[in-house]
This record gives sequence, C-alpha cells and structure tokens, in this order.
Amino acid sequence: EPHCRQQLRHLQDSAGIAARLPPRLEGRWVSTGCEVRPGPEFLTRSYLFYTNRLFKALQFYYWDPSCRDPSYSLVIKGKLRLRQASWITRGATEADYHLHKVGIVFHSQRAMREAASRINQTSGQGCEGFLPAGRSWAPGALYEVLSARTERDCTAALGFAMHELSLLRVERRLQPLPPPQQSGSRLVEELYLGDIHTDWGERLHYRPTGYQRPMQSALHHVHPCPACGIISRADEHHPPVLPARAALPMRLSGSWVSTRCELRPAVLFLTRFFTFHGNNHTWEGHYYHYSDPLCRQPTFTIYASGHYTQGSPSAKVRGGTELAFKVTQARVTPMDQVTVLMLNASEPGSCGLAGSWSAGLEQDITPTNGCLALGIRLPHTEYELFKTEQDSQERSLLYIGERPTDGSSPDSPDKRPTSYQAPLIQCAAASEEFSNYISLKYVGRKDANGIEALKPLPVAFLLLIALLFLRWD
Repeated sequence: EPHCRQQLRHLQDSAGIAARLPPRLEGRWVSTGCEVRPGPEFLTRSYLFYTNRLFKALQFYYWDPSCRDPSYSLVIKGKLRLRQASWITRGATEADYHLHKVGIVFHSQRAMREAASRINQTSGQGCEGFLPAGRSWAPGALYEVLSARTERDCTAALGFAMHELSLLRVERRLQPLPPPQQSGSRLVEELYLGDIHTDWGERLHYRPTGYQRPMQSALHHVHPCPACGIISRADEHHPPVLPARAALPMRLSGSWVSTRCELRPAVLFLTRFFTFHGNNHTWEGHYYHYSDPLCRQPTFTIYASGHYTQGSPSAKVRGGTELAFKVTQARVTPMDQVTVLMLNASEPGSCGLAGSWSAGLEQDITPTNGCLALGIRLPHTEYELFKTEQDSQERSLLYIGERPTDGSSPDSPDKRPTSYQAPLIQCAAASEEFSNYISLKYVGRKDANGIEALKPLPVAFLLLIALLFLRWD
C-alpha cells in the first residue's frame, strides 16, 4: 500500500516531465509492444520523421493479440506541417498532413484475399479491380492503395486514416537507471499521437481530441524494451514478430493505480486508482480529475464503489476478459471554484444537496441517483473488457476497456469496448487492501489578488497512512 501512495505522489509531482512546444519530431519512433485498436485490430508502428517535414510511417497488422502472426504491412509516405497549440487539448500541437502514397504488402494468401474482397466491395471508382480475383499472393510485392499523383485512394475499405497525425505531443523525462547502476538516469522521449475513434464508422472522419498509447524514440526509450529494437529494425517486407509471452490468468485482487496523467477524448485529464476485493467481488475506484496535461490542477474527485461479475474470456478480443461492473454508490469532491459553481447551479435533486457544495468537501451523490452535471447515473452497469499483463520488469499491469469516444457509457453489451485505456500498475497485492482511501486534500491560500486559490498541501502530509491488514484468502 505505501507503493500506491508513492505512485500517486509521483504522478502529482509529474515525475520531471517536460513537453516542448512546438515538439521536435525528427527521428524514428516505435511502439513499445503489441497495440490494440478498436475493432479489434492488433498492430505495431514504426514512424520516421525527416528534418524536411517528410515522413515515412510503417504500420504492421497481425492476426493475433501478441503480434506474432503478421497479416499485412502498410508503408505510408507524406508530409507533415506543425501548426498552433491546440485550443481543445491543452498541451497538444495541431498539425496538417498530406499523404503522397500508401502501399500494402501482404504476408499471406489469406491476408491478400480478405483485403482484396474488402477493397473490391466497398471502394469507389478506380478501386474495383484493385486486385484481380484469383491473383495469387506474391511475397514481397507492394501494391499501391493510395497515390496523390494518380488521385487513387482505396484505403477506406481498410479502415485506414492518418488523422492521428493531426494532434501530437512529445514528452521527455528521465528514467532512473535500474540496479545495479543505481545512480544516474536515462532520457526517455514519448510521442503521443491522436486517438482512433472507438466506432469503426466514425474513424475515417474523426478529428482526434485524445491520444493513443504513446510511441517511444528508438534512441531514447525505456529500458528494457524487448519489442523496441525488433520493431525499429523491421521493414514492410520483414514485419516485427514480438517475443512469445506466457498468457497470465486474470488476477484482479489488490490495488491498481495510473502510471501517468491520462487524457480522455473531449478532454478530461485524470488519474485512476482502483481496489478490487476478490473474496466478495466488490470494487472501489477513485477518479482524480484535473484541468491540465500534467495533472497538477485538480478540478474534482469521484469515489465510486459497487460489485463485479465473474469474468469470462472475450470471443471478440482475444486475450481479453469480459466483466460487468455495477456502480451502486458514489461521492464527489469539487476541487476548484469552477466546479463548485457548476454543481451549485445544477438542478435541485439532480446532484447531491443543491447549493451546498464547497471546495474540498466530499458529498454523497447516491441519494440523488448520481450527478447529472457530471454525467453520473446510479445505479449503473458497465460492460467491460479487462486484461492483465506483465511488463519487462515483471510488474503487473491492468488494462481496462477504452471509453466510447462519443463520451457515452458502455452500458449495454453491444457497447463493450474492443480496445484498452492506458494501463494501471499493481501497487498493492490482495492481502494489503486499504482500510482508508487516499484523498488529495486542499487548503485555501489567498493569491496575489486576494482571491482564495486552491493550492495543494505538501503531499507527504496528506496521504493517509492506511493500516495494512493481512487477510487469509
């Protein structure tokens, strides 16, 4: 449990993250593992940006969630022009891109057959005869699916768009060297590109407001990263095959916390902290919301609890587990004046006791069946997708399903996610569950204008020292 406190404190201190505006993109950026996009699609990426604004992006697609069985690769060439800082997503830069050409290389007859039938069925003029029926697969052959010169574009059938390049952010931080070196640190650079819409039909014209799982600089990445070298050496004819990993049983019990300040589309910055009690299938979650990309300026905190069902393996997203989560209770703590004003102005009976909200004071919203102003309905069931994994340092990670991009809730089985949010890291095992939850408390301090400003106390004081108790499972 002290690890949970430490990790939240580490996130509060933003762990020495610097983000340059405008970002510097030159060089190669790679996926750090097998990525899951809504669909699901399994892929790895390797993007090279040149100093003259040209880029060459490689996307490798796979049949399986371990990225060991390649189906096809895309080679994407074009030009990128950085524009202004984003108005919508704080800390991001907007960009315009222009595609010159996109080529596809198939890694099996089956991949060629599937793509050809999709392209022949769904594409417009100039694409019907993209691949003649019955044409046999030639390993290493590159077929052009988009060319700016001939104005041919057969990519829509593949669900392909590069709108991810229209929103970007580069973060630099120092990673402490692992033992035995002990002292010193290593630079890590991460490239966040725009998110992919969770609804397949929307992804072709969606302009991102959130991010995908970040890529890391091939030169400056977290060590160890077994996938990074394999992906950076790959090309469209030799797609990366990632190392085999043992499938782990789903073990939810214990406490899990965010590894970074997270961004959701429609621009909510937050960190999450969950405890699952496997013995009676209850859970508690804390969602700390902020107004800035480093999670330093708190806006409100939600505490929610309820119970969850036994998991079953997902037929749709291999490697994932399907669960249903019932939220039965919730409490809200407004952390800034804007949220206080909004909650106090809400319809009486729609969110706690109307007119009684004040900064830093928690209020139960269960009696009003949630809080309309914050979009919380109680009781409420969400249909979820989970997976657990170990990272290269043998730490347990928990991936929870990505939220629908349109801001709705996965409140019916057909809205169950097919991709994941940023992972949470296990910070306490099942035997160390909390007797108290971590609250970030704030004290008023008058700023220069005499207005009460909410300022964090030194976090060390605040994080309650929870009693550890051992439970015999």
